[in-house]
Amino acid sequence: MIHSKIYSFAILGMVAVLFASCKEEQQQAPQQQALSLAVTEVPQKNVTAYTTYPTTIEGTINSEVRAKVSGYIQKVLVDEGQKVRKGQALFKLETQSLSQDAEAAKARVNVAQVEVNKLKPLVEKNIISEVQLETAKANLAQAKSTYNSVVANIGYATVTSPVDGFVGAIPYREGSLVSATSAKPLTTVASIERVFAYFSMNETEYLDFLQQTEGKTLQDKIENFPKVELLLANGQTYEQKGTIETVTGQIDANTGTVSFRAVFDNPNMLLTNGNSGTVKIPNTYENVLVVPQSATYEQQGQTYVYTVGEDNAATSTLVTVKDKTDLFYIVNSGVKAGDLIVVKGIGKLRNGTPIQPQKVAFDSIVKPIKPLFQ
Repeated sequence: MIHSKIYSFAILGMVAVLFASCKEEQQQAPQQQALSLAVTEVPQKNVTAYTTYPTTIEGTINSEVRAKVSGYIQKVLVDEGQKVRKGQALFKLETQSLSQDAEAAKARVNVAQVEVNKLKPLVEKNIISEVQLETAKANLAQAKSTYNSVVANIGYATVTSPVDGFVGAIPYREGSLVSATSAKPLTTVASIERVFAYFSMNETEYLDFLQQTEGKTLQDKIENFPKVELLLANGQTYEQKGTIETVTGQIDANTGTVSFRAVFDNPNMLLTNGNSGTVKIPNTYENVLVVPQSATYEQQGQTYVYTVGEDNAATSTLVTVKDKTDLFYIVNSGVKAGDLIVVKGIGKLRNGTPIQPQKVAFDSIVKPIKPLFQ
């Protein structure tokens, strides 16, 4: 009986110790859950965001070179990519048949000239009427015209460059039969000292352009529009800035877009016909609230940050985004200047989670990360 009581007291003691231990763990649990996380103050900054549009590049002069007469290509005198001058010979067409035509036409001119020479004294002596002489002169004029036309065609057999520039693709080679109606031009000569970048805005973007750009007329707005940048296909930003020159001002019924054309200087000939890229149009904001994109998360299409109050608890806070850059969001509402937000480890948080805030400078958070591999 005594042993039974001792055993009961032992059990009760163990239960009491276990209960006290659990209670102590429950009291200590909040301290163990308080994560040490980096926080920063929301600043006001002057920032530039960019709206981007895919673009295609063309030389300011882009002339198709076509044969004016039919014939076989006898010789290609230039190569693709070669720089040429206006009037320089590019192709030589076979002229044997044209030369034969020229000889026949020249013979007809001689015959017509002999006829005129024979009739002149007869008219002067009133042996024949002057009408016969005038008819002979008309025949001579027609024969000369035919001959001149054939000679001109012989000249057209040497195809020259219409402009200074660079030779494009050459789809036809020696032995190819070409004519003025050939499906493809003999080549294209492009002047690329300056290039055009073509891009399009949808209707909404075009209306924003009209409403937000200073100026009364469309031309005023084009002149007041900021310089644009060009992102090349390799991800590098082109060193020259461009100027928007023309806007069609009409919405294409098929695409629902308005076409824009910007011009860029091309001193190093880096750009050429057919290049692709992205036009970047800057939007400058002054004294706006910004938060790092890495400090936000999305839920049901809305953007949230975790703000930190005096109780050091992380509170899920909805923010409205006005625009964005590569690194941060420009916000309209939800936070104010000086508010503390969690900038690292937000995936570990829930609304109301206690944290141990570690304050860091805002600029240290939004520095771009250099890629390890190119």
